[in-house]
Amino acid sequence: MFPLPQPMKMALAAARDAAAAGEVPVGAALVHRGQVIALTANAPRALCDPTAHAEMLAIREGAARLGRERLEDCDLWVTLEPCAMCAGAIAHARVSRLYYGAPDPKGGAVEHGPRFFGQPTCHHRPEIYSGIGEAEAGALLRDFFTARR
Repeated sequence: MFPLPQPMKMALAAARDAAAAGEVPVGAALVHRGQVIALTANAPRALCDPTAHAEMLAIREGAARLGRERLEDCDLWVTLEPCAMCAGAIAHARVSRLYYGAPDPKGGAVEHGPRFFGQPTCHHRPEIYSGIGEAEAGALLRDFFTARR
């Protein structure tokens, strides 16, 4: 077993912080030229914004930091398979590579559901690498939802 890459470690830490704040534990790290330029966690409740998923916040923050809407030279690391909304944002931002941990059979849109990037109407498909940090990301989510049931 290989050690987790630093961006995924950081995304998992952000996910743990989200859980502590009562948010669904998902974290994201946006990397540009080897440097993390945005580290975010789910915040729909805190921000009263249903679009405040970790991926959306990372894309917004990264675009603002770089001063442009296209992130074609960036990689996005996220702890959970992105939903359709986030997959759409990833495509529109032209993110180069997507790395994610746990699959999401119910709400995911990369390997599950609409398989967004495989649709003929999708104008950009990042390179996709799944299962990185899957065990830890999955455990965070299971523990979070178990505690709320």
